[in-house]
Amino acid sequence: MKERPKLRFMNKAPDIIKVVKVPRSLKDIRGPALQGRDFVEGQYGILALGGGYLHWGHFEMMRLTLNRKFDPHVTFSNWLIEAPHKPITRKGLGQRMGGGKGAVDHYVTPVKADQLIVEVGGRCEFSEVLPVLIQVAKKLPFPAKAVSRETLKELQEELEERKKNNQNPWTFERLVTRNMMGCRKYLSPYDLQFKGRYWGKNCLKDRV
Repeated sequence: MKERPKLRFMNKAPDIIKVVKVPRSLKDIRGPALQGRDFVEGQYGILALGGGYLHWGHFEMMRLTLNRKFDPHVTFSNWLIEAPHKPITRKGLGQRMGGGKGAVDHYVTPVKADQLIVEVGGRCEFSEVLPVLIQVAKKLPFPAKAVSRETLKELQEELEERKKNNQNPWTFERLVTRNMMGCRKYLSPYDLQFKGRYWGKNCLKDRV
């Protein structure tokens, strides 16, 4: 077992001297995650099925729930994402339009699809930690799912198999390339880049 089996406390704001305000952009939550897709030490965890932002309250909810439900002598938990670091600005009520960007209100952590948020390991079975992980996943601001190393590998293999053995000739790439029924005027550049997979409440299992 690890020396610190419980989830560590996450700060509300990063330890920086000068706050750099960033423009409002969805690039950091759009599309699939390039990092954090695999387990580090644990066997079970929570997988994000869509992109979104995690507030400090979400971190506290996950930390308190897992630390209270799991025995530290049997299981351990790790964060697989960073602490809140992206500043979100907001203007006060009754202010006029203009006048520059508002003051920093809070910080969030961007999460992309197919990214693991937290992992759990130790001397326990998946059926024992599954109810707690499902309870936490339902409270997140984006669709998420409780997975294990085996189920995550099965989802990835099933997705690759469906891509390889797809017998439907009318794929998304073919429709967009030939601009059938003028569909390209309804699609954004991100739909063309990600081939229409990462939009809305998507699921790793249902992507083709």
